[in-house]
Amino acid sequence: MTPNQKKISMESAKTGDKVRVNYTGRSEDGQVFESSVGMVPFTFTIGAGEVIKGFEDAIIGMQPGERKKITIEPEDGFGLYEEDLVLEVPKSGLPTDLILQVGTDFEMEDDEGNVLPAVVIEILDDSILIDANAPLAGKRVIYDIELIDILKRRSPSGGSIGADL
Repeated sequence: MTPNQKKISMESAKTGDKVRVNYTGRSEDGQVFESSVGMVPFTFTIGAGEVIKGFEDAIIGMQPGERKKITIEPEDGFGLYEEDLVLEVPKSGLPTDLILQVGTDFEMEDDEGNVLPAVVIEILDDSILIDANAPLAGKRVIYDIELIDILKRRSPSGGSIGADL
């Protein structure tokens, strides 16, 4: 190796690494529901629970510059569809500015203070029927992923090696 050549280390991504990726997520019918392509690449730490499990698992073992296409089952994606998240809510308990029509998306708070997305699926006389499942719950999703960089790697002692870019 000459003095002007740099040794390139092609290490694989692993749990604890901060990574930067480009991705496109599609439903099984091919409809794109999210993408970072053409925008700022997405940065996250593997193992921190910042993304769905199937996406995170797919990055483990990839090397910078590598691309892959994966299909994620509902259990490792946006969850199974839960019938008990279809609820009847009295109209009197709804925000006054909520537009009551089938298909209206809004957010509601559960008893623990968690914010849940919901959609109106039926309007009844004194109540509405809502679906509080994630829009992609119960569905397989397909991702095209490119690992751009491993920005920060955890050392065996738990500290960080490298710098944020």
